[in-house]
Amino acid sequence: MKTRKGFFQKFLNYIEIVGNKLPDPFILFSVLALLIIIASSIFSMFGASVIHPGTGEELQVKNLASSEGLQFILTSMLENFTGFAPLGLVLAMMLGIGLAEKVGMLDYAIKRTILKSPPALITYTVVFVGILGNIASDAAMVLVPPLAAMVFYKVGRHPLVGLVAGYAAAGAGFTANLFIAGTDALLSGISTEAAAIIDDSVVVTPVDNWYFNIVSVFILTIVGGLVTNKFIEPRLGKYKGDAVEADVDEDPPKAGKAFRNAIIAAVIYWGIIVIGIALPNSPLRNEEGGIIPSPFLDGIVPIILFFFITIGVTYGITVGNIKSGKDISKYMGESMKDMSSYIVLIFAIAQFIAYFNWSNIGTWVAVNGAEFLKDIEFTGIWLIIGYIIFTALMNFLITSGSAKWALEAPVFVPMFMQLGYHPAFTQVAYRVADSSTNIVTPLMPYMVIVLSFMQKYDKKAGIGTFISLMVPYSICFLITWIILILIFYFVGIPFGPGITPFL
Repeated sequence: MKTRKGFFQKFLNYIEIVGNKLPDPFILFSVLALLIIIASSIFSMFGASVIHPGTGEELQVKNLASSEGLQFILTSMLENFTGFAPLGLVLAMMLGIGLAEKVGMLDYAIKRTILKSPPALITYTVVFVGILGNIASDAAMVLVPPLAAMVFYKVGRHPLVGLVAGYAAAGAGFTANLFIAGTDALLSGISTEAAAIIDDSVVVTPVDNWYFNIVSVFILTIVGGLVTNKFIEPRLGKYKGDAVEADVDEDPPKAGKAFRNAIIAAVIYWGIIVIGIALPNSPLRNEEGGIIPSPFLDGIVPIILFFFITIGVTYGITVGNIKSGKDISKYMGESMKDMSSYIVLIFAIAQFIAYFNWSNIGTWVAVNGAEFLKDIEFTGIWLIIGYIIFTALMNFLITSGSAKWALEAPVFVPMFMQLGYHPAFTQVAYRVADSSTNIVTPLMPYMVIVLSFMQKYDKKAGIGTFISLMVPYSICFLITWIILILIFYFVGIPFGPGITPFL
């Protein structure tokens, strides 16, 4: 299919061409780490420092080329790698998901469920599931994209369309959900602490953004589906790659019975989890008896891992693909082979991010950028819009949502409170900005795993391909969210129970 040659498509083509001229990701992040070392030396030479808005501590930009810096580089290198949180998350998730895929269960499930859905709804279903996936935190960015690619491949559509739609929804739609998630509790706690600088009677609760989040799920599902159908699919056209999936037409022996047994195992598994949560003094709940936050949410990734292992083993034994414990480890090993390039790349990424944090350059940029916006003296709703754009850009430097909010909240929450804005409203502005550009910042560690999935279907796909496909989602989600905030603001719709923009 011939792609349209409008201005926007030409712009995306330009991004792809330029981006693909960048070095291999491993080399790229190695070079970036070197540049951080050089930058830290220059900053340190001029005595750059910053006052941390949360602790009041003066932080000097530390020189990575100094004796102390070189000691840090050498002594922390292994810990930076092995302690890099996304590494364990991705590998653990793929152990379970890979097992379920290798024994054929995911392939059969797709054929018997999603493949029978009306084709027009598949795109929107992928986006909807991707957005809701943040209930499992970052796991959705690993789980949804490859499954979506398989779905699109099975129905004869370009698998990369499904993959990028799934990742864009899970990443750029991260803050939206129909349910109260751990993110709500984490951010609201920081907001309350920041509000206490001005008024310690103001409390931000985990439900203060709930109404806005619920509406966002459905609006973003529509927008994400339209972007996929109107921009991404015409751009990629018909799939002509050589990736091969399992035969769509032939089911393995006893597949139906195996899938039924897997469903029964899934019901039993989650039944045990629910009973475990409901028990008096359950270890899965917090000290007050709630689940937000709780060990249950903190341990959601291992819980999902064991869920996939349970249904994968059940299916594999019934269908005959698993005859002994050796088969289980064999299939898990095969899934890890697909992750080898990710493991290599993550080594360089972990060093770069560790250097960025240790040197305090990230904090210096974030705090001084915030002070710059404060000095501009914007007023009214345009101040909020300016703040959204600022935070969206800051996401290119600091990807951790909680860390960035911990830096920004002590500056912006008190400042906006003095202008009459409710801290929960400021928090909404932060969340939409932070989420929208998650998928286009090169510091997002999940970019590497998505690139690995992309190259399964298109060996020539590079960083430029990835960015050019993510940009439409990022721009459209950000614009949509800004419009939605304006509607809530001017119409007077509460952002949560009793929460308006003003105190």
